[in-house]
Amino acid sequence: MPTQSFSAADLDVIVPNLHRRYSGVTATNRMVAPKLAVRCRAAWFGSHAPEGIPRMGAVDLLHLWGRRRPVIWHARRNNEMIAGVLLRALGWPLKLVFTSAAQRHHTWITRWLIRQTDAIIATSDISASYLKREATVITHGVDTDVYAPPPDRAAAFAESGLPGAYAIGCFGRVRAQKGSDVFVEAMCRLLPQHSDFSAVLVGAVTPEQMPFANELRKKIAAVGLTQRIIITGELEIAEVQRWYQRLTIYAFTSRNEGFGLTLIEAMAAGAALVAARAGAAEIVVEQGVTGVLVPPGDVDTLVAALEPLMRDPAAAHAMGERARARVIEQFSLEAEADKIAAVYRRLV
Repeated sequence: MPTQSFSAADLDVIVPNLHRRYSGVTATNRMVAPKLAVRCRAAWFGSHAPEGIPRMGAVDLLHLWGRRRPVIWHARRNNEMIAGVLLRALGWPLKLVFTSAAQRHHTWITRWLIRQTDAIIATSDISASYLKREATVITHGVDTDVYAPPPDRAAAFAESGLPGAYAIGCFGRVRAQKGSDVFVEAMCRLLPQHSDFSAVLVGAVTPEQMPFANELRKKIAAVGLTQRIIITGELEIAEVQRWYQRLTIYAFTSRNEGFGLTLIEAMAAGAALVAARAGAAEIVVEQGVTGVLVPPGDVDTLVAALEPLMRDPAAAHAMGERARARVIEQFSLEAEADKIAAVYRRLV
């Protein structure tokens, strides 16, 4: 059902989400879409619709066919771009916008789709450099009211039921690209020396990644840390937000990444950050101030960066406070929505 009423005839923007599985792209889309709906007449088309933006269905989409005034179709995935190109070819009055977070050379189909767009948004200068055409750089933002420190972090941790007094976490689908194995190896080395810490991997384990996850569980069991390193599996978004509030330290271990929204989510929640140089880490993190940067896939360096923070939770807490202040200043959701809305205004 729609979260609020809207008229297809008055619509300015369609926010498609044509991906059934919840992902980082979906999370990004869900956060900014309600803010965009305040700035323009926007509606959500597809799965995982958030509160605060009208939801449209196939019938609503049909009503737009042949309309003279254009409507923006803002895609974030290839399949959404393909749908937009096809709809426009069939008579829908679409202006196509594509947000690209990828930091790699694109496939031929993506390059072709990019050429069909009316405007491109890149989430970083690095992402923009791979697009081979002019792009507007708009970094992701985070809702600092939703992703916020808990009133009492010790009480939030106690709610988890984990042993010890502090938590260190790594969020995202459990797979090699996210560096889940790097995190587990680091924890297997560090936790025996830091009995007041437990560790958590928060993220889905897809069927194709089950063998990978099972190997991680075997490694954890072999060193006797089954109770102190847990893999949650897929959780509702509200529970993921609670896990952020339980953390003292966040480890971002991706080997490669588009932007890495969990970086700013963890920082907004006041966690100290040790981050691999992937995605937006180097533009988000002030080295030694709001976090520590390490090479991707390097367990030894990750251990060396985490150990001082685990040895001194007060220092980790202070770093987390500075991290939150940086997100509020530089990576707010309001600023992201303002900049995206400006791109829309140039098109319509």
